[in-house]
Amino acid sequence: MRTEFCEQLGIEFPIFAFTHCRDVVAAVSNAGGLGVLGAVGFTAEQLEVELAWLDEHVTGIYGVDLVIPSKYEGKGVDGLTPEQLEKQLAQMVPQGHRDFAQQILTDHHVPALPDGEHHNELLGWTATTAGPQVDVILNHPKAKLVANALGTPPDDVVKRIQDSGRVIGALCGSVKHAMNHKAAGLDFVVCQGTEGGGHCGEVSSLVLWPQVIDAIGDVPVLAAGGIGNGAQVAAALAMGAAGAWTGSLWLTVEEANVPPAQMDTYLEATSHDTVRSRSWTGKPCRMLKNDWTDAWESTDTPDPLPMPLQMMVALDGVKRGHRYPEAAKDVNFNPVGQVVGMMNKVERSADVVNRLVEEYVTAYDRLTRLNG
Repeated sequence: MRTEFCEQLGIEFPIFAFTHCRDVVAAVSNAGGLGVLGAVGFTAEQLEVELAWLDEHVTGIYGVDLVIPSKYEGKGVDGLTPEQLEKQLAQMVPQGHRDFAQQILTDHHVPALPDGEHHNELLGWTATTAGPQVDVILNHPKAKLVANALGTPPDDVVKRIQDSGRVIGALCGSVKHAMNHKAAGLDFVVCQGTEGGGHCGEVSSLVLWPQVIDAIGDVPVLAAGGIGNGAQVAAALAMGAAGAWTGSLWLTVEEANVPPAQMDTYLEATSHDTVRSRSWTGKPCRMLKNDWTDAWESTDTPDPLPMPLQMMVALDGVKRGHRYPEAAKDVNFNPVGQVVGMMNKVERSADVVNRLVEEYVTAYDRLTRLNG
């Protein structure tokens, strides 16, 4: 099951696990795959704490996922601190959007956050806010892989990462985006079909993977979008992928930092319950359909704002939903792919890795017998 990209990274299995939970990152990396920590929700100071913990608990290496979109409001504004940029962007958010978001939460009886639980509105969705995160990553030798979730990362970020001996790649949802990544000299590309959770394009994985693999030649491609078992991993490798990039699977593992009520929502959902919506982040993002997504889709309500302005409106809902998942059950932010219909039980992260490997071997043997 090892690929050349596995050899390059020094990992046992070509299984990459994107997650916002450090415990899952450690469990997957220690089981032979490579855990990738989503950094967008952390300040630089918080990220330092997370990576220091991972350094102590990961025996090999791990990855970090950044979000520096190719296009966003505030791009090109130089010389501002993250705090200054947040203040400037906040002036661009119409009060009507804030009022509408608050009304949704009020109508669903989601309590406000307690006094003292203040949070920044601007997450790491910009080059300004991601820059300090890069500084942190470079101080942690075990953080050997960096991925950018939205678009080709800036040239200076690519150079800093590669000059440090690390590999850097980016996600894509089209051949055009993949070609941009290759032209920028990235070390790998994560090709995600529309089935995938979070930000995604419109083309299905089975159609998109081989197109991108053929288009970018010798650049390793990690297949993403809808992977829930080892047979799908085998299919991706058969097409020429260098590995499988998974995300949704890790929302329902024992180590996931997901409140029980929210996890139940994932476990009970079917593949028909997801929708691509701009209602939380401002860009098309696959998630579970609920009253929040419906409210922003109505013809008589405000249209979602561009990234990162929409998340500046919606972040209070994210925080309140995480703190009060029972109350927010019908309006919570539940990013997940269509593979949610296969996520029907809670497993340990290491067991998921082992299951994917075993199912891969079974699929490989089945094909071998057909060739006999």
